[in-house]
Amino acid sequence: MALLTADSMWELVEARAAASPDGLAIVDEHRRRLTFRELRDRAEATAAGLRELGVRPGSVVSWQLPNTIDTVVVCLALSRLGAVQNPLIMMLREREITFICRQTGSELLLVPSTFRGVDHAAMARTVAAAVPGLAVHVVDSEPPSEIGSLPTAAVPARGHGEGRPGGPPVRWIFYTSGTTSDPKGAQHTDRGLLAASSTFCEHLAVVPADRLPILLPISHIGGVAHLLTGLQTGCGVIVSRAFDPETTPGALAEAGMTLVGSGTQMLQTYLARQRRQPGVPLFPRARAALCGGAGRPASLHHEVRELLGGVGVVSGYGLTESPFVTWGRHDDTDEQHASTEGCAGLDVEIVVMLDDSTPAVAGEVGEIRVRGPQLMVGYVDATADRDAFDAKGFFRTGDLGTLDEDGYLRITGRIKDVIIRKGENISARELEELLIGHPAVGEVAVVGLPDVSSGERVCAAVVPADPGNPPDLATLCAHLRALGLNIRKLPEQLEIVPELPRNAMGKVVKRDLTARFAHWTSEP
Repeated sequence: MALLTADSMWELVEARAAASPDGLAIVDEHRRRLTFRELRDRAEATAAGLRELGVRPGSVVSWQLPNTIDTVVVCLALSRLGAVQNPLIMMLREREITFICRQTGSELLLVPSTFRGVDHAAMARTVAAAVPGLAVHVVDSEPPSEIGSLPTAAVPARGHGEGRPGGPPVRWIFYTSGTTSDPKGAQHTDRGLLAASSTFCEHLAVVPADRLPILLPISHIGGVAHLLTGLQTGCGVIVSRAFDPETTPGALAEAGMTLVGSGTQMLQTYLARQRRQPGVPLFPRARAALCGGAGRPASLHHEVRELLGGVGVVSGYGLTESPFVTWGRHDDTDEQHASTEGCAGLDVEIVVMLDDSTPAVAGEVGEIRVRGPQLMVGYVDATADRDAFDAKGFFRTGDLGTLDEDGYLRITGRIKDVIIRKGENISARELEELLIGHPAVGEVAVVGLPDVSSGERVCAAVVPADPGNPPDLATLCAHLRALGLNIRKLPEQLEIVPELPRNAMGKVVKRDLTARFAHWTSEP
C-alpha cells in the first residue's frame, strides 16, 4: 500500500483529488456523498466565504461543530487559507470556551445555531462579549457562502503559526483538560498529524476499498487524524451528526463500514445488536474493530471477533499531545489484540521509566514517555512545557505501563489524576474543587472506575458533612451543572464513606478507593 505524501493538509487534499477524483471521499447518515474532487471544490468555494469573514493565513479560528460533511468542508477550507484551527468538542460550555478563545487569541468562533437542545449561537455570543476581538459566525446546513476569490499562499503572521525554528508552522491547537482545572492547548503542525495518521494507515493496512467511520468528534485530534487517513489512502470516511444506538449501526452497515469504530461503548452497542440478529452479520465487510483511549476487558476482543467478525479488536494509544503513538497491527496475535495497545509507529520512540528515572526492563511497570514526529510543538501556555518534557525531549505522559520484548505497549494505570471516559479526559481535581463547595460534602475524592461501556465511569467518594444527612447523586450533579460544568464530566456513581483512605503523609490513597469500588460494569 502506497500512501500519498504531502507537507500540509491542503496539499494532501489537492493530491488526492488528482489521484482519485471520482473516489468516494465522505458519506453521511443521510446518504449524502462527495467524491474527492467534489470535496476539494466545496472546500475551495468555502474558503472564499471564510476569507470574506476575515480569515487570513495565521488567523486563529475556533470551531465547535458536529460531525457532518459541512464540518469537514469547513475544516479543509480553513486549511486552504492557512488558518490556525482550534477545534472544540461539542460538550464544551461557556466557561471552557471563553478560557480557550481568550488564551488562543481566537478571532472567529464557528458554531451551529443549536445542537441537541443547546443554543450554541447564544452561548457563542456570550463568549464573544467576554473575549476582545472575537467574532461569531453560525454554520448550519451549509458552510459559509461562496463569496469572493481565494487568497494566494502566504506566510502565517501570528505567534501561534510560527512553530519550531526552521520547522513547519503550527496549524492546530487542541485542548485537553489534563490533570489541572484549566484546560491546556497542545499546538500541532500538519506534518505531525500526518505522521500520526500514517501509523494507523500502515498498521491497519488501510486501502481505498475501506470505509472508516469518524464517530468520535471530528474536533477531537483522533477525528482529524482519521480524516487524514481517508486523504492519505483514498478510503472513504463515514460521518454522522450523532450516534443513535438504534439507527446508526444500520447506516454504517449500508455505508459498507470495514473498520468498525470506535471505542468500547460503541462496540458494546454493536454486540448487543448482533446478538438480536444471530446468523445475519451486522457489518458484513468488517475486518477490524477499533479501540483505544480507555481501559477495556480482554474478553472484549474475543466477543468482537466471534460476533462481529474480522480480526477482532485492534487498539491504539495516544494523547492530545502525541496522537496515535501506537496501533495494533491487523496481523497481530489474539493475545496482542486482547491486552495491548499495539506497537510504535515509524520513527516513534517509547521508553518506560522507573521512579528513579532509570529505564525499565521488558515487562516492568513505569511511566510511559514518548518522542516522535507527531509530538506537539508545545503548549499554548509555554510555562506548562517545563514539566511536560524530560531532558531528552520525551513527553512525560503520566501513564503507567509496560513494554514487552516485542515492543508492544500495555497500560496499567496513571500517575496523572485523570479519568478517561468515552475517550475524553476528565480532571478529577476540577470535580473535587467544585464538589467540596456543596454544604453537604465534608471531604471528597473522585476516581475513575472500569466500565465496559465507557472505559471508565466517574465515581465520587464523599465523606458527608452530616453523616445523618448525606447528599445523593442527583443533588450533587445539579450542583455541578449550576456551576457551569459540562455534562460529560458529571459523576455517574456516588459512594458515601466514613473517611477517605490516607497514607502516612495525609495524602488520599485513591488506588484504595478504586480497588474497593471497582468492577467491570455497564450498569448506571
